[in-house]
Amino acid sequence: MMQVKLIRYTPEPDKTVAMSAHLCYSPIGAAEIEENLTDEKVASLVKMLGRMGHTSTFEHVSFTFAIEGVSRVLTHQLVRHRIASYSQQSQRYVKEHDFERIVPPSIARDPAVKARFDELCNAIQGFYNDMTEAGIPAEDARYILPNATETKIVVTMNARSLLHFFELRCCSRAQWEIRELANRMLEEVRQVAPVLFAKAGPTCVTQRVCHEGKMSCGRLKQLLAEDEAKKK
Repeated sequence: MMQVKLIRYTPEPDKTVAMSAHLCYSPIGAAEIEENLTDEKVASLVKMLGRMGHTSTFEHVSFTFAIEGVSRVLTHQLVRHRIASYSQQSQRYVKEHDFERIVPPSIARDPAVKARFDELCNAIQGFYNDMTEAGIPAEDARYILPNATETKIVVTMNARSLLHFFELRCCSRAQWEIRELANRMLEEVRQVAPVLFAKAGPTCVTQRVCHEGKMSCGRLKQLLAEDEAKKK
């Protein structure tokens, strides 16, 4: 089962962003600016920065997540996101003698397919164990492990990178597992930086724009219709 926990983050992230932005146009120093920043001023400035797309100051705050119960399919997609830092459980040093597997819902729903899926994974497990017992190094035996193998990873991103990540991966078109991860990460950061991430999510929700073209899920059309209905 997927587990996502925010384990570290920049203290007072909303205020840090506001203070950094304010410094650019102020003759006084950051420490003095911080003393004069009320919660109302912080919220107003951060919202304005987000609306204007002036998000360079969002890079001053970072968030670190401990993620477990995900597949290598997910992490292969995850590490494509920059700027970020990753530390993943090694299959070279951590032996997979009883590897857990992540089962896609579409496979889990079909008993016959699920049975074949389990049969193949069990066969792979048996051969992996045979190889390591025969003296094959784990770094070589791992070549037969499936993408379904469970893994653990620590991820750190700044707020600007996270907003881009949420735009892409909270989208209905994103692959199901990384979409679930993105939504859980968004829930975590909203608890500690509610202003920064108030408008985070897929662009159809945040900007009423869809970049998927003919591959759009159709959600934008529904949202626009709801907007029109509210005006009446």
